[in-house]
Amino acid sequence: MNHDLRSVSALVALVLVSGLSSACSESRRALVKTLGDADTYEAPGPDAVGSVPTAQGARGSIAIRLAPVGEGFDQPTDVQFVPREDLRAVVLEKAGRALRLTLADDGGALSIASREELFSVDVDTDSEMGLLGLAFHPRFAENGRFFVNYNPAGKSLTRVAEFQCDAVTLAGAREVRTLLEVAQPYQNHNGGQLAFGPDGMLYIGMGDGGWRNDPHDNGQDASTLLGALLRIDVDRVPEGEAYGIPADNEQRAGWAPEVFAIGLRNPWRYTFDDDGRLVVADVGQDRYEEVSIVRAGDNLGWNVREAGHCFEPRRGCEREGLVDPVWEYDHTLGQSITGGHVYGGELVPGLAGRYVVADFLSGNIWALALPAEATGKADAQLLGRFAVLISAFGKNATGEIFALDYGAGRLLRIEGG
Repeated sequence: MNHDLRSVSALVALVLVSGLSSACSESRRALVKTLGDADTYEAPGPDAVGSVPTAQGARGSIAIRLAPVGEGFDQPTDVQFVPREDLRAVVLEKAGRALRLTLADDGGALSIASREELFSVDVDTDSEMGLLGLAFHPRFAENGRFFVNYNPAGKSLTRVAEFQCDAVTLAGAREVRTLLEVAQPYQNHNGGQLAFGPDGMLYIGMGDGGWRNDPHDNGQDASTLLGALLRIDVDRVPEGEAYGIPADNEQRAGWAPEVFAIGLRNPWRYTFDDDGRLVVADVGQDRYEEVSIVRAGDNLGWNVREAGHCFEPRRGCEREGLVDPVWEYDHTLGQSITGGHVYGGELVPGLAGRYVVADFLSGNIWALALPAEATGKADAQLLGRFAVLISAFGKNATGEIFALDYGAGRLLRIEGG
């Protein structure tokens, strides 16, 4: 049994593998006991989703609640809104199904008006594998292109593929070509997210390949695509190639041309802030979870360090050239980070401009005021602890933030408490 509690997607998968219902505290305790560390950590109880007492932070309290939008999803792993739209979204399910949703706004209360299958793929679902990420092309309204990250059945690899559908109706979705395939030595730490940056490039989050301690040292090996953030061009593609390499990618000796940054363990969700900076939440192993502002050529440190702390060796590790996180928390507050988005909506004015992030296992949600410099430190405020297993956040065109509750199969929206 793999006792690595720290990966979000490992926890997600093992809920399914063990057949445990995460809807009740007894099952959650059983999950923790199955994986280890039961004496030091217990997941939240089955309180109703809603507002909770807020913690006092450096800038006062911000009351939020998680308002239900819809339910009935089967281990949801990602939610993406159609570009420049508020009420149409796609939810991915771990077992390989993608659902297109149309939401209805009834006096400010949202519900799901329609739900239809967008596409399905045959995937491996062992441990952290499955259908993991989707990104719409920035010009989706013109070209109907989107991109999907999944683990095809029986292949032991990550595949990034291009799909196409009718941009108006989202009908007729089909896989048109494979862009990238990366062999996975183990079944966990697959990463899985895709996102287009303000530069129009496609960013691909790759975990270190799995197990514990990064046994193949992929995190510090820039020649491999594992343990890295990749950046590719899907529009300017040389003849005979599947994708282009951006001219301003790091061109260091020994670095794979796709690699944007290295030293990641399992980047479970990243976003771009209002200044276009890449904000990455990386899942830790034994002690710490972290958030970093990542620039081209950065080395986040895994597996020399876990967040800002020596990992191997535990003391006196080499720190030169490693980039510190802007924020971290230890495992008394949670054990598996889920990255979110910078809030830009109107429902919770106190969150304006803050980066919202959560812990999958503890249900804690924080708001971070990100520093002006990538090497600075974030000002974090705990918004509360909720009885949810947040596997992903989504953001619509008006800047409102949504969350997926993996355990109960729900889509939720962050609103004022």
